[in-house]
Amino acid sequence: MADRKTPDRPQPPARPQTPNRGGWLSRFAPGVRKIVGRRDTPDNLWVKDPDTGEMLYRSELETSLWVTPSGRHMRINAPTRLRFTFDDGEYEPIDTPEVPEDPLNFSDGKPYRERLAAARKASGRRDTMAIGYGEVGGSPAVVIVQDFTFMGGSLGMAAGEAFIAAAEAAIERKVPLVCYTAAGGARMQEGALSLMQMARTTLAIQDLKAQRLPFIVVLTDPTTGGVTASYAMLGDVHLAEPGALIGFAGPRVIEATIREKLPPGFQRAEYLQEKGMVDRVVPRADLPRVLGQILSMLMDGRKAA
Repeated sequence: MADRKTPDRPQPPARPQTPNRGGWLSRFAPGVRKIVGRRDTPDNLWVKDPDTGEMLYRSELETSLWVTPSGRHMRINAPTRLRFTFDDGEYEPIDTPEVPEDPLNFSDGKPYRERLAAARKASGRRDTMAIGYGEVGGSPAVVIVQDFTFMGGSLGMAAGEAFIAAAEAAIERKVPLVCYTAAGGARMQEGALSLMQMARTTLAIQDLKAQRLPFIVVLTDPTTGGVTASYAMLGDVHLAEPGALIGFAGPRVIEATIREKLPPGFQRAEYLQEKGMVDRVVPRADLPRVLGQILSMLMDGRKAA
């Protein structure tokens, strides 16, 4: 008998391969990804406490005026200082004068103009000083802030001209001048022109004193070099933030020069208060209130122009 051959059964067509376009959520609802989107975590969401190494939530630091749970008063920029100093954060900005850029055509491996451009891009500022006019604890005042984020708050021609402009604005309005200092010293890229600002700012303070207008200094971390050797130590009252480094030369330079170990806390605000160079160490949150009380007392009822 001949073998029977079973006829071949027709095979179902092959199912086309669906490319893998993501997780199950995108396959279940193709439009979900577009609706929900992807949320990137900001790089600056957390800030490291310099003392404890603890990671701190940025928004909480901003609420506490950048004072950490360990008590460290972190450095803050000029706009932030102006906002928290003036009543309700409201003030009139005062323009800072323009000065010649790179008058010495200086280069230290990188042209000074390039360093200025990089600092402006990083900080969003023209230079280190910012000036505002408003009320502090109900007392009118001109406030000038030195911003350490711009080239270490270094004292150059722009900073000197800004200080003089702030003093002139205070004299014109017949109000006190408050200065927040923060600097690593003179701006070496401007050579002797930078050192001249020490004398020029001193003369501006003498003009304030001739008009019997108070000059209040708030020393913040760090205040060093030519700034300490000039207007930072010429105030009628000197306040300081806790833990601020205040001095002319750095501790390591002094130790290497005198070849002796410095006392604990040397050049810190608390040590200088103990030695009489600082009148009072004031926590950041209390500064507007304390400044307002001092300004009101020193002005003794005199009105602003």
